[in-house]
Amino acid sequence: MDRDIISRKLDSLTRCVLRIEAKRPPTVDELVSNIDLQDILSVNLERAVQLCVDIGAHVLADLDAPPPQTMGEVFTSLVAQSIIPESVGIALRKAVGFRNLSVHAYDHVDWHRVFEIIHHKIQDFRVFSQSINDWSDHD
Repeated sequence: MDRDIISRKLDSLTRCVLRIEAKRPPTVDELVSNIDLQDILSVNLERAVQLCVDIGAHVLADLDAPPPQTMGEVFTSLVAQSIIPESVGIALRKAVGFRNLSVHAYDHVDWHRVFEIIHHKIQDFRVFSQSINDWSDHD
C-alpha cells in the first residue's frame, strides 16, 4: 500500500470536512435559499464521499479481498475486514447515494437531508479517517 497516496487523500478529506463545517448554515431555510452555500457544500460532500471510496478501494487492493463491484461495496468490504465500524460503513453507503444524486440529478437534491448530513453525520468522515489511520499504523 502506498502510504503517501492514502495520506494525501486523507488530508484532502480533512480539508473537505473543514470546509463543510466552516460553511454550513445554522438553519435549513438559509441552505434552501442560498445557492452559493448549496454549491460549496454539495461539492465538498461529493469530494468527501469520493475520497472515502478511493481510499477504501486503495486499502482493499492491498488486501486479498475480492474487489468491490460498486462504490457502496467498498464500505461493506471495509466493515467485513474490520477496518471501519459498521455504523460508518452504513452511513457512507448512504452517502454514496447522495453523491450519485448530487452528481447526476442535482436538481433533485433534498436540501433538508443535506442539512442533516452536514450537521449530524459529518463526524462519520472523521471516524472513517481515524479508522484508516489506525489500520495503516498496524499494517
